[in-house]
This record gives sequence, C-alpha cells and structure tokens, in this order.
Amino acid sequence: MKSLRILVIDGQGGGIGRQLVEAIREAAIPCEITAVGTNTAATAAMLKSGADQGATGENAVAVCARDAEIITGPVGIAIADSLLGEITPRMALAVGQSPARKLLLPVNHCSNIIVGVGDLSLRTLTQEAVRRIREMAEEA
Repeated sequence: MKSLRILVIDGQGGGIGRQLVEAIREAAIPCEITAVGTNTAATAAMLKSGADQGATGENAVAVCARDAEIITGPVGIAIADSLLGEITPRMALAVGQSPARKLLLPVNHCSNIIVGVGDLSLRTLTQEAVRRIREMAEEA
C-alpha cells in the first residue's frame, strides 16, 4: 500500500474530524493526515487525535485541497454556508474542484438532509469511511 495524502476538514468543535483521524490511525493505513479546521478548536481536536499537521481557515482549505488525494469530513464541507456558516463559498468550491476523491459523511444537520440515507451513527459512518480509505490505499 502506498502512503496517501488525506485531508480531514471539520468545523464547530471538530468532533467528526477527530473521530475520523482516530479511526484512520487505528486502522494503520499508511498515510499523512492534514487536519484543517474552520476554527482553532476544530483544528486542535484533530491534531490531538493524531493528525500529522494542521491549519485553520479558508485559505488553508483552499491550499490543502489542491494536493490531497482524499478529502473527508461531514458533507457540509462541500456546501457553502453550512456548519452554521463556517464553510465559506471559497471553501466549498475548493473541496468541489479538488481532484481528490471525496469521502463525505452524510450527517443530517444544519438543514442539509441527504435523502435516502438513514440516520446512521457517527461511529458507523466513520467505520465505513475508513473501510473505503483502506480500499483506496490498496488500489494505489
């Protein structure tokens, strides 16, 4: 397996990003994890859980999305003004235009409802994301 460049993006308290980083580390997938938070609390939570490096804010999302092979986080990272307004249009555009594969967790919050997806636990969503990341690593 080749080492992947994974970008984890989260906002608010960084709880989803923290769980993603922890689960990826526990799965021992060869990768470099960059954590980008929309605020310092989110970034700190992801760094504390094992991300290799971290940054905060709009420009960090725009810059880091260019080189990532996988971008993961809640679905709101690709929707302008989501996460209670923390995702700017430029952030959503950077995620959407990145050549990276996007693994977006269908978290039904902040008026973003993913039809056809049941209310799965965050643990279940995280496990599925890690399973997919492992498959991508094996393909590489």
